[in-house]
Amino acid sequence: MPEDDEILVEHRDAVLLLTFNRPDRLNAWTPSMRRRYFDLLEEADADPSVRAVVVTGAGRGFCAGTDLSALGDTPEPDVDERAISLSIRIRKPIIAAINGPVAGIGLVAALFADVRFAAEDAKFTTAFSRRGLVAEHGISWLLPKLVGAGAALDLMLSARTLPGTEAHRMGLVDRVLPASEVLAAALEYAHVLATECSPASLADIKEQIYSGLDSGLETARADASNRMVTAFGRPDVREGVRSFHERRRPDFPPLGG
Repeated sequence: MPEDDEILVEHRDAVLLLTFNRPDRLNAWTPSMRRRYFDLLEEADADPSVRAVVVTGAGRGFCAGTDLSALGDTPEPDVDERAISLSIRIRKPIIAAINGPVAGIGLVAALFADVRFAAEDAKFTTAFSRRGLVAEHGISWLLPKLVGAGAALDLMLSARTLPGTEAHRMGLVDRVLPASEVLAAALEYAHVLATECSPASLADIKEQIYSGLDSGLETARADASNRMVTAFGRPDVREGVRSFHERRRPDFPPLGG
């Protein structure tokens, strides 16, 4: 399959929809798919017309992890220096619409999205320990922050499979819905962010949250104070207040380079 076909791209107004498109393999991950995904995220970050990104899978799965059929008897690690955690450095919000099975690197990609919608019957597994691998791609940093150290160890050590409903109870995902409703709900949420929220505010808040995971309260407070001064110098604050008083949808400027 040509690389451009492995991930479908659709612009829905200010929302960019990316669809992993290897449905016959449950959208299993390939090196070319990885490169394409990173390129598309970086392009979205630089494109002022894109204000939010939704990621989903074609067919009945989200991403079943690395395509083992593409590996030889002596597999080698992927040497692309861009990590899955690139998504937290993208300034636009990224929403994962987990429509079905998700495993391994597919799970990492979903967890590094900013907000996650999942099907009730989607199957989740870390998979790594059952393939002779380790906690890859930064998941050892992120997973304990989402579910706690004990639950993270359980999921990583056992690589057990859990349904979307349990994933929601644990904190792996933020919304759980019938499979038929997942993509529509994620797109609706992204549309609200794209049309009613300041792109500059979204970028600042996203950076604050992720940098705050490893900083103390005083560092976060001082950073917020500095950002607040900058925010009041932007037109977004004036437009936010004006649109509130005029009872209309705000018209925020696009995010700069």
